[in-house]
Amino acid sequence: MKLSREEVLHIARLARVDLTEEEITRFSEQLSNLLENFEVLQRVDTTDVPPTAQSVALQSVMREDKVVPSLPAEDILANAPRREGDCFRVRAVLE
Repeated sequence: MKLSREEVLHIARLARVDLTEEEITRFSEQLSNLLENFEVLQRVDTTDVPPTAQSVALQSVMREDKVVPSLPAEDILANAPRREGDCFRVRAVLE
């Protein structure tokens, strides 16, 4: 399906894009090629293909949560550059 110059300009107006003459010619060819590819896809018989939202099965990439004992506070704070009691002391970032 070959797109006309007016159709390309209409699409550009909808997208709020200003095109030069060179871009109009280039996009006319590229968009026409894209539509021809969709026409080929529309001819594929999909009667026995069930509708789906995913082409592959989804699987969780997160590991299972496990309860484990925490490290002692003294070990955690051992390398802290500054500390205040059992907490890290950081420079204020907001006034």
